[in-house]
Amino acid sequence: MRVLVRALSLLAVLGAGLAGCGEADLPRGTPSAAPSAPAPSTPQAPPTPRETLIAGHYQPLWPFSGPGEVAAWQRAHQADGREAWHLDAARTAIAFTRDFLGFTEIDQAVKTVQDGEHARVHVGFRSEEGPRPLVAAVVHLMRYGSGRNAPWEVVGTDDTTLTLTKPGYGATVGSPLTVGGRITGVDESIRIQVRHPGSATPVGERCCLGAGGENAAWSAKVSFTASPGRTLTVVASTGGHVAAVERFAVTGVSLPS
Repeated sequence: MRVLVRALSLLAVLGAGLAGCGEADLPRGTPSAAPSAPAPSTPQAPPTPRETLIAGHYQPLWPFSGPGEVAAWQRAHQADGREAWHLDAARTAIAFTRDFLGFTEIDQAVKTVQDGEHARVHVGFRSEEGPRPLVAAVVHLMRYGSGRNAPWEVVGTDDTTLTLTKPGYGATVGSPLTVGGRITGVDESIRIQVRHPGSATPVGERCCLGAGGENAAWSAKVSFTASPGRTLTVVASTGGHVAAVERFAVTGVSLPS
């Protein structure tokens, strides 16, 4: 019981600290199933990992896999206004968390901070432990493409008490993959997944790694199967005290062509 109380206290502090600037529920009209960008009307060679980078550095994790998909959606949106949620950073972050990652309880956009081409969306969930939603992660998004209707793309997370530092962001990797970082918490259970757009299930998964302590190191290996030349999303998540997933972190890596 004492361990549970300490864990709930930690979550309350984390949630209050990030949610203190106000609360914003998910806008109406957010898709309930994982949406996908329209495919180009004519066959195209898949872009190389370098060609897909945003601003020459950032990995496009979701919902678009490359500039061709972005351009196809922009043409379709200009023609009939379809899938306008791509222009809303908060709705895109929630769709990524809930529909792509499968963290269905995380359905609140607690706070959104936009700075030019960048946006940080604090995503979270409601708990019986308090009136304010608890923040599970800060999702980093960027505008992808050019023009006034350039959509938002998830490029990573800003990590705090659960970090994912290995593999390095943008690294070229193979299977099995060593994954690691640091965590602060009590009786944590870390699940690791490897995902890519277009797949409803992880292409690799490891569950679960016991962890805990104050800024304690954690590490594990996960095997996966994916096609060459893809950008992959590596996900670390933990929970089980007040929700199935209470914190998560992601990073982007690529496979050699």
